[in-house]
Amino acid sequence: MSDAALTVIDLGGTTLRTARYGVHDDTVTDVRRVPTDGIAAHPDLPVADLQARVLDQVAALAAEAVERHGSSAVAIAFAGPVTADGRALAAPTVWGGPGEQLPVQRRLEERLGLPVVVVNDLTAAVWRYVDPADERPFCLITVSSGIGNKVFRNGEVLLDTEGHGGELGHWTVDPSPDAAPCDCGGRGHLGALASGRGALAAARRAAHADPDGYARSALATAAPDPEQLDNHALVAALRTGDAFATDALRPGLTALASAITAVFTAIGIRRYVLIGGFALAVGPRYAELLTAELERLGCFGLTPEEIRDTVVLGAADDDSGLIGAGRLLAARTVTAS
Repeated sequence: MSDAALTVIDLGGTTLRTARYGVHDDTVTDVRRVPTDGIAAHPDLPVADLQARVLDQVAALAAEAVERHGSSAVAIAFAGPVTADGRALAAPTVWGGPGEQLPVQRRLEERLGLPVVVVNDLTAAVWRYVDPADERPFCLITVSSGIGNKVFRNGEVLLDTEGHGGELGHWTVDPSPDAAPCDCGGRGHLGALASGRGALAAARRAAHADPDGYARSALATAAPDPEQLDNHALVAALRTGDAFATDALRPGLTALASAITAVFTAIGIRRYVLIGGFALAVGPRYAELLTAELERLGCFGLTPEEIRDTVVLGAADDDSGLIGAGRLLAARTVTAS
């Protein structure tokens, strides 16, 4: 590998980041972020128009970053399911409704004239937590505006060639017709209940159902009107152990704990790494509450002591997708050379 510098990109629903990944020191520098030119910025545009805008934006920023970094390849961590050949199957937070499959990798290679690797953002993030000295399989779970997961086992992320797998956030946990809506258009999905956005909606519903309880909560001090409540106030209340906020969060935690027990009973994964803006903002308290739900539900075959060792927090930053994409690209570049 020439100068051991690679260009990595993290394409999310609200923010697009570019960075330089240093292969030798396993760090990202020159991190630059701009709003994603997708559905968050243009909610009324058709899916096809949003796809074109996002692709143009990524191509332009990638070209600028490649020139700055002097890199010979690009890796993109993409917020949605991606096939083995780099086609984006869907991207609810980037361009909304499903639309046509978008061959992101091929289109960008044509525009940049360089090798491009496109993977799901959580697939990329997994590689940050792979430890060559620890061969135990693990499941990475992100709890942010949505919920996603990926399982790493026997040296690979478990996905099929069409990108399916690792979408626990779209597992239906509430089949009722009036269940909470999900960004994908469905209802009652795990992400709609247990994500940061879902937790905020649950807190607002609890406030309307129990105005006296809300008035006694730290949440009411931050937002007397529940509709003005935001995640910053919710996180602060949860970190201090506010009872009302904790009770509002608990149904989502129960749903997430049920999903984890399903993964464990199905394939025996005993290590779960939590990342994502909401979980990491709440911090150790979030892991503590989730572990308590796992203990209450029970994991068949595990003792309470073993259950308490299953959940850990990931790094307290938002660089996992960038670092993981860099590691993955570096490994593929070495293999191909």
